[in-house]
Amino acid sequence: MKHQPIPHRVTGARFVQSVRDFVTSEVGGKARWMFAGLIAFLFAINGMNVVNSYVGRDFMTAIADRDEAELMRQALFYLAVFAVSTLLSVFSHFTEERLALLWREVLTRRFVDRYLADGTYYRLEASRTLPNPDERIAEDVRSFTVTTLSFMLMGLNSSFTVLAFSGVLWSISPPLFMVAVLYAAGGSLLTILLGRPLVGLNYDQLDREANFRAGLIHVRENAEEILLSGSEPRISERLRDRLAGLVGNFRQIICVNRNLGFFTTGYNWLIQIIPALIIAPAFMDGRVEFGVVTQSAMAFSTLVAAFSLVVTQFQSISSFAAVVERLNSLTEAVEHTAPVSRSAVEIHTAGPQLAYERLTLRSPEDGRILVRDLSIAIPLSSRVLIRAEDEAATLALFRATAGLDVSGDGCLFRPGAQDLRFLAERPYQPPGTLRAALVPAGADTTVADAEILKLIGDWALDSVLARAGGLSTEQDWESLLSLGEQQRLACIRVILAAPRLVLLDRPQTALGSEHISMVLKRFSAASIGYVHLGRSNGPGDLYDTILDIRADGNWSWTGDRAARIVGEDSRST
Repeated sequence: MKHQPIPHRVTGARFVQSVRDFVTSEVGGKARWMFAGLIAFLFAINGMNVVNSYVGRDFMTAIADRDEAELMRQALFYLAVFAVSTLLSVFSHFTEERLALLWREVLTRRFVDRYLADGTYYRLEASRTLPNPDERIAEDVRSFTVTTLSFMLMGLNSSFTVLAFSGVLWSISPPLFMVAVLYAAGGSLLTILLGRPLVGLNYDQLDREANFRAGLIHVRENAEEILLSGSEPRISERLRDRLAGLVGNFRQIICVNRNLGFFTTGYNWLIQIIPALIIAPAFMDGRVEFGVVTQSAMAFSTLVAAFSLVVTQFQSISSFAAVVERLNSLTEAVEHTAPVSRSAVEIHTAGPQLAYERLTLRSPEDGRILVRDLSIAIPLSSRVLIRAEDEAATLALFRATAGLDVSGDGCLFRPGAQDLRFLAERPYQPPGTLRAALVPAGADTTVADAEILKLIGDWALDSVLARAGGLSTEQDWESLLSLGEQQRLACIRVILAAPRLVLLDRPQTALGSEHISMVLKRFSAASIGYVHLGRSNGPGDLYDTILDIRADGNWSWTGDRAARIVGEDSRST
């Protein structure tokens, strides 16, 4: 899958904005001090490199002059320079890693917050506009922060090196200095021309790697279903196709790297001989001492390396460019992905009741009408059963009320999230502690353990408490609990959240008919109204009102008039 590159101007602006956001974040002060420390370390390290070049010159001259006393003195200088340089390098690397980790933490938190806000994760999944957002948040943010900081420091270090060694090399030989500048400039230009395809190939490779891993994760998460359905051949074929795409793209990367390697390897070898060829005649004529030959070789190679950052780091730069584009794509998708829906249903929140006004819902497969011109108002304290000859009608009504993707038109009014809760057919319990699974967000300090334990006992879930290892042990509930146990935990969560109304989508799937009456009675005892969408074999006193939806979408409304029909012209019996 070929990516659509984002304009470089936008990429650069977002890159700068990312750095600015980090510097102005809550840890910005600490980050600035750490970066200042890194710059100080770079100054000190380059200073020690210059000192080292002169110590090395005198050391090699002492060998050539057979001066044993001077040799030992320069050896001691060498040891001192090595010791100080080692300390500076280690502390510089330590500070760089800590700063990169701090940046990653800040940036990842922001992406996670944006990804989970306002149903963005749902819209991205529904629209299929961005592959592997999880991979981008987890891996690409890590690569971005580490590599950005590394390249920034490389650039600064190269600048300091150029300033430090230009004078050294010019003092030795001005022609050698000019050769270093021209050699590095030509090498950088040729490297860019040869390696340009790597940016797009690396971008695609990251997605292909993520797709292959996602396929393997799918096998692990659906192992039982795959085994029972005998789907191994089809899954294997799918994984082989993804592997083939991954390998094919990587072969292209290898070919480009091969061509680039022919040039960069020869480029680096020549660096070793050029200064000797230019300075050796001066030594042979007696115009310079032998140590100057080795000093010129060191100064030349150091200066060319500083000028040749593009040559030596092009593969890393191309991978980094792909990471930056992927994060830009993530930012673009998070900020601009609109709600994906084929529905013209208008949803108004914070109303005093749950109401539908001329609501028509259609099948997404064939467009047939599931619910026709539904116009009713349900007070929040009501006990309502909604059943349909076609189960797709109740599912569509549940999805429309929850604000999910449906096909239809009309209008609905619903209370805010605090007064309205939804229980899906298949409950979802995020991994975590049992307490976190039961206590609604924001109520951690207001719900006592004793209250939770009492509810667990009342709902006959003591065995769940034992298997979970108490209230504070992290668990993966989907693998630990049965579907019915997960649904009963979800019901306890509703009790603790204390909404005024809860919608239950076909609860008999998870609970079984024998448990539904118990659940509904406990909701009533907790002063929670409910709308049960599905079939019921329980006693009639569980419901004040029943809405029947026929196969053609027309409906009938019987029972307590407190849950009233909106408008006198609505279809009703």
